[in-house]
Amino acid sequence: MTGPTDDLLPDPGKRTLRLEIAVVLAVTFGLSAYTAIVSLVEAVLLGLSGQKVALNRKLSPIDLINFALNLATVFQLVAWGLLALYLLWRSGSGPASVGLGRWRWRPDLLGGLGLAALIGVPGLGLYLAGRALGIGVAVVPSELGDTWWRVPVLLAVAFANGWAEEIVVVAFLVTRLRQLGMSPTKAVLVSSLLRGAYHLYQGFGAGVGNVVMGLVFGYAWWRTRRLWPLIVAHGLIDAVAYVGYALLAGHLGWLR
Repeated sequence: MTGPTDDLLPDPGKRTLRLEIAVVLAVTFGLSAYTAIVSLVEAVLLGLSGQKVALNRKLSPIDLINFALNLATVFQLVAWGLLALYLLWRSGSGPASVGLGRWRWRPDLLGGLGLAALIGVPGLGLYLAGRALGIGVAVVPSELGDTWWRVPVLLAVAFANGWAEEIVVVAFLVTRLRQLGMSPTKAVLVSSLLRGAYHLYQGFGAGVGNVVMGLVFGYAWWRTRRLWPLIVAHGLIDAVAYVGYALLAGHLGWLR
């Protein structure tokens, strides 16, 4: 795999890079992968097809406290993305160098819409197939109930997920692996496998689907050097899942 700017960035030291990758993943999606794998093992032992997992849980019986705690999830995800950007910037890779330069409506918005359509429809198919084959858990995107702040918070979480995952798992991780001498193809593959791993708590189908999503997103980023379309696409996919479920779960039995 080659890209339009295939030169390695300045090398701050391979030992430093390995340590930085380990620390960042230990507090972000590496830890998420560990807990997802443990959750999958538990689900398999208990009977995978009979398990349910909620992506956006009710965290308190007190409405305003529940609101504040769910906002904390948004703050955490935004902070993860900012941490990765800061570390890249410290080593000479500013936001523009990883695809977060000035927003451009046509390539960024239309590119994001295209990626969302390319990934979203097959992803739903894989989820339903996994449920039908008994190798997937029932995913409940929202347990927030009927409250005034439900939709805004679900949208905020959706795009915060896109922000954090695409910056940390694509821009940061692939850039650092390239600086360690890994080929673009292998770097994108490692990134994709990590993405699949921290979605395994949703079952095997979700894990495979997210590996495919990671390969497509990683290739798109490497070829275009634009990260905004990935963030837009990811946010739209999650927004449709979260808000669509919240609005339609009571009317469509297969969503429950």
